[in-house]
Formats: sequence, C-alpha cells, structure tokens
Amino acid sequence: MDFTQLTNYFVLVVMVACLVVGYILKTSFDFVPNKYIPTILAVVGAVLNAIVSGVSVNSIVYGALMGLASTGLHQAFTRFVEGEKEGA
Repeated sequence: MDFTQLTNYFVLVVMVACLVVGYILKTSFDFVPNKYIPTILAVVGAVLNAIVSGVSVNSIVYGALMGLASTGLHQAFTRFVEGEKEGA
C-alpha cells in the first residue's frame, strides 16, 4: 500500500479542529458520555473535510478517519504527558 496517497486527503486543519472539539466535549460537557466522543468526532471530521475539500465519498471517509485519529492523538498525548497509570 502506498501511504503517500493519504497525504492528498489529509487536512491538518480538520485534524486540529476535531482535536479541539473533542477536548471541549471531554472537559466542558459532562452530559456527553466519553464513549460517544469518537463517534461525534468522526461525524464532525466528515462534515468539516467535506466543506474544506469538497463533497465526495473520499473526502467524507478521510474526514471521518481524521476525526477518529484525533481521538487517538489525544489519548497518546495524554498517556505521554501523564504517564501510564498503575493497574491500567
């Protein structure tokens, strides 16, 4: 698989926007369960990437993937900064 083709669809602005939306959801809105945040970010990423890159199946799918990747990026950064918790 050629990963260089992924750079054609990667939009940093969408990734950062999803990261910010996810952080706000996690810290400010207690009524949103954590298990729904990845799904919300996938939808937000799909919509934002469709707006930025034009409406197509590819841009919607890659936008959803960027929304999910922002969830993983947040978790990786949190684990790196806070360290691995004992017993986890």
